[in-house]
Amino acid sequence: MNPDEPKFKLTAVFEPVSEGGFTCHFEELPEIFSEGETVDEARANLWDAFEQVMAYHREEARKHAVPGAVREELQLAAS
Repeated sequence: MNPDEPKFKLTAVFEPVSEGGFTCHFEELPEIFSEGETVDEARANLWDAFEQVMAYHREEARKHAVPGAVREELQLAAS
């Protein structure tokens, strides 16, 4: 992988439910899940859940940061 062009892929799984709508999760991160009336709504809700989980973990990690640690934000582009 070229560090100048990082790629990161997640596989979203959308499953229809008998009541209508869809549940969804990432195959690689099954603890992040959501739902929606349509696939588009479920997808938007899944990304929102992903962002919330990332924000939570970032906040928790910073509570236990090692003095002098270097942080670098990496932007990952989907292909």
